[in-house]
Amino acid sequence: MVNVCVSGLGVVAPNGSSLDDFWASLVTATSAFSPARSVLPSRILAAELGIDALKDVPIARPLMCDRSALIAIAAASRALDDARLTPGSYDPTRVAVVIGNGAGGQTTTEQQYQLLYRQGHGRISPLAVPKIMGSSTASWVSIAFGLQGPAFVLSSACASGTHAIGVAAQLVQSGVVDVAVTGGVEACLTVGTLRAWEAMGILATDTCRPFARGRAGLVLAEGAGLIVLESEAHARARKAPMRARYAGYGSSADAGDLTKPSADGMARAMRAALAASQLLPREIDYVNAHGTGTKTNDRVETEALHAVFGRETVPLVSSTKSVTGHALGAAGGLEAVASVLTLQHHLVPPTANFDEADPECALDCVPNIARPHAVRAVMSNSFAFGGLNASVVFVEAR
Repeated sequence: MVNVCVSGLGVVAPNGSSLDDFWASLVTATSAFSPARSVLPSRILAAELGIDALKDVPIARPLMCDRSALIAIAAASRALDDARLTPGSYDPTRVAVVIGNGAGGQTTTEQQYQLLYRQGHGRISPLAVPKIMGSSTASWVSIAFGLQGPAFVLSSACASGTHAIGVAAQLVQSGVVDVAVTGGVEACLTVGTLRAWEAMGILATDTCRPFARGRAGLVLAEGAGLIVLESEAHARARKAPMRARYAGYGSSADAGDLTKPSADGMARAMRAALAASQLLPREIDYVNAHGTGTKTNDRVETEALHAVFGRETVPLVSSTKSVTGHALGAAGGLEAVASVLTLQHHLVPPTANFDEADPECALDCVPNIARPHAVRAVMSNSFAFGGLNASVVFVEAR
């Protein structure tokens, strides 16, 4: 089977749209939360992109793109630049685009509904359908960079980005393609979406505190985290950087409740990722947790971690959602980038905003202060509504 490496990273995130800024905010526990601009006055917090995050997106027709597509193009541009994938250094017919997206063009949907129902316009934009369709993020990345291999979107709610990475890696491993641009993207901070999540009663009103006693909910975010996966042979032939090696991926379905998580389902995904990676639980040095900051998720994820690693032998765990917010379909992509950077820096980003330990979450979740640690193997977890679970493992490049 073909060995796969990570040769490029790209982020467009509320806490930084360069790798340096993104990483600096993670390790200093500097959260990117503020009152949601789109629903003021409101107590709803959100993690929104900075005003310059989408400046100079390399696309000739930006008005044809939903915000999610613009975010995807911007992140892909950064990832391709980081991988030094320049025209002529690869066969475009052998580059895949596999992107996780939870809900498609929500910005366009809301804009068009406002025109139709609030303002009484009788005509919807003829661009509405191509902008709203969930596959548009993969299509626009393909168009923007002339990538002609398999291109599609995976949608599995908050596990979308991690599922996309696992499937993209399988395309490279099987020899179907040499390179894959993959990860997750989401642009979900519309009035309707925020109000819908508020109605569930799981949004935080002060901050996001994963695994802490005072946790009271999640903070929604927008953004994208994309990585370039590449066969090691292809990367070496073009003398490309290798930031990490992809080791393996596992997924599972709870086949139970639509919104209530299952420790058994989570544990099966983690065990499948370990088996695919040919690693023992004790060989994982750090877990980037799903860690949403809700009472139920963090307790159940802790139970699953205990089941897989042993209650007294769970590796260091942290939730970078405490800084980035929860970007839904993009979460797994952003956390894959964070995991690879953790491998490279041998520094574990903390769980920010941690107030007090919760006995129900008996983990060393690196509260508030980053910790130097010999990190050789990282697991990143994504667990979604619908009982859809995914875990991916990266190891040091050798």
